[in-house]
Amino acid sequence: MNPLLTTRRRALRTLGCGFGYLALAGLAAQEKARASINPLAPRVPHLKPRAKRIIFLFMAGGVSQVDSFDHKPRLIQDDGKMMDFADLRSLAKTGKSPQQRVMRPLWNFAQHGESGLWASDLFPEMAKHMDDLCVIRSMHTEGIAHGPATLFLHTGSTTFIRPSMGAWVNYGLGTENENLPGFVSLSPALGNGGPRNYGNAFLPAIYQGTAMGRAGIPATEAAIRNLKPARSPEEARRQFDLLRELNVEQLTQKPGESELEAVINSYELAWRMQTTAPEVLDVGSESPETLALYGVGDKETDNFGRQCLLARRMCEAGVRFVQVNYGDNTNNPAWDQHSNLKKHGEHAKAVDKPVAGLLADLKQRGLLEDTIVWWGGEFGRTPYAEKNGTGRDHNPAGFSVWLAGGGFKPGITFGETDEFGHHAIIDKVHMHDLHATLLHALGLDHEKLTYNYAGRDFRLTDVYGNLVKEVLV
Repeated sequence: MNPLLTTRRRALRTLGCGFGYLALAGLAAQEKARASINPLAPRVPHLKPRAKRIIFLFMAGGVSQVDSFDHKPRLIQDDGKMMDFADLRSLAKTGKSPQQRVMRPLWNFAQHGESGLWASDLFPEMAKHMDDLCVIRSMHTEGIAHGPATLFLHTGSTTFIRPSMGAWVNYGLGTENENLPGFVSLSPALGNGGPRNYGNAFLPAIYQGTAMGRAGIPATEAAIRNLKPARSPEEARRQFDLLRELNVEQLTQKPGESELEAVINSYELAWRMQTTAPEVLDVGSESPETLALYGVGDKETDNFGRQCLLARRMCEAGVRFVQVNYGDNTNNPAWDQHSNLKKHGEHAKAVDKPVAGLLADLKQRGLLEDTIVWWGGEFGRTPYAEKNGTGRDHNPAGFSVWLAGGGFKPGITFGETDEFGHHAIIDKVHMHDLHATLLHALGLDHEKLTYNYAGRDFRLTDVYGNLVKEVLV
C-alpha cells in the first residue's frame, strides 16, 4: 500500500481493529440523521403564511349546491318545466343534450347571521356559522365521473399517477410535531382512486398520508396498526436500538440510497409515535361538553363526530394536513343521489352537527385563526331531475365549496353560477385555482412547490392555477 495514498478513513478502519472507523461511522450517521433523515423537519415557507394547517372535510359523491348553499329562486319558479340544459354529462351519455325537467330544491333557503349569507335547512347547524364561512359558488372541475373527478380533486390529475395535495403540503412544509405523521387521512374509501388520494406518487414515501381506518368501518375501530409494541417497553427499546445500529451500518455502506432512507424514516417515526399518538387518539379524554358538541354518543352523529374531534386533536398536536372522509367503499359514494335526493337529508344529519361543532371548537380554542377548514366534494349536482325522476346527476360545471379560518375572508360569497345553478359564469374558480389559493394561504407558492422527476419539474397545479386573491384577508 502506498502510504501517500492512505486516507484518514482507511487508516481508522485498519488501525485498532477498526474501532476508530466505527466511531467515525457512528458520528457520520448522526450527522446524516440530523441533515437528511428527518425530511419532515419544518421548512421555511415561500411566503408569509396565513395558516399552519388544513382540515379537509371531504363529502364524497357531490353535495347538491342548489339544495345547500347556492340559492336559485328560478328553480322554484320553473319547477317541473322541460328545458334544454347544455350538459357535458348528457352529451357523454347520449351524444345529445335532451330536454330535462327543472327540479326545485327540496330544502328551504334563508339568510343567516349578520352577513346574510344564504343556506338551506339541509344544514341547520352549519347555517349558524355562516358569518365564519367563505362560500365559493363558482367552482368547476375536470371529470364527469366520480373516479376521475375525485382523483383530480386530490392530485390535480384525472388519470396520471400524481402526489396528493396532502403529500405536497407535507413535502413543502414538513410537520409541526416530529412524533406524528404530517398527513393523516381518516376513514378513506377504497374506490375512486383509493390510496392514490392520499398517496405520494413520485415524492419520497415519507410524505404519503397515514390512513386511519377505512370507509364503512366504525370510527371507534379506526386506529393506526401496530401502534402498541407487543413486548415490554424495555424489550422494545433494546430491539429498536439494535435495529437502529444495523440501519446506521447500512447507511454507511450505501449512502444516499433513497429507498433505504425511507424505510429508516418510517421505523424512526413509528417508534416516536408509540409514545405520542395513543394520547392524541384518545377522544375519550375530552370533556362531556366537548363530546356533546360534536354529537359523540348520538346514534346519527357519533361516527363522523369522532372523526371531526380526532381531526381537531391531531391539528392541535401538530399534524399539518388532516382529511376527514365522509363516504363508503362503493363506486357510488354517499352523496351520489341519482334517484332519491331525499337521502341527502340522512347524510346531512350525520355530518351537520359534527362540522358545526368542529368550527365552534376551533374558534373557542383560538385554532381557527391559523387552521383552514375546507368543506366540499368532487363536483356538484344538476338543477334538473335525472331521467325526469327524483334525483340529480353529476355536475362538474358549477358547484360550491366553503372555507373557514386560516386567512380566508369570513361571511362572504365569491363567484356565481347561472340562474339555475348549473354553470359557473362569474368569477369562475377552477379546482387548480382552489389548490393554488389553499397553498398560498399556507405560505406556499404553487409555482415554486415543485419536484423534479423523470427529467422535468412537477407541481400540484401542473402548468395551471391562478391565485384567487379576493377570498383572502
